[in-house]
Amino acid sequence: QVHLVESGGGLVQPGGSLRLSCAGSGSIFSGYRMGWYRQAPGKQRELVAHITGSSTTYYANSVKGRFTISKDNAKNTVYLQMNSLKPEDTAVYYCNLYGGVFDIWGQGTQVTVSS
Repeated sequence: QVHLVESGGGLVQPGGSLRLSCAGSGSIFSGYRMGWYRQAPGKQRELVAHITGSSTTYYANSVKGRFTISKDNAKNTVYLQMNSLKPEDTAVYYCNLYGGVFDIWGQGTQVTVSS
């Protein structure tokens, strides 16, 4: 059984930075696509960024140039470095592992960007 646990969310002022972490259990972590999604109140969940098993990355246009996804396979952890945060980045951020028979979600971590 694979579990994902996010951490690192919080309240930050516009223009500030946060780093989210997603720690996974199990040895399958490194071979699958890991993604960060977010869901704001009243909106659908959207893909923010993902990183493949070969470390190819993808970013939504809204975060390109501000967010960076990375992973540490030895620690079974994927990160989302978020810089130049805007109020519209406020959402619950979820970690996802996808591939083969797996489509696993973490419990989410709240990010609030407000002055």
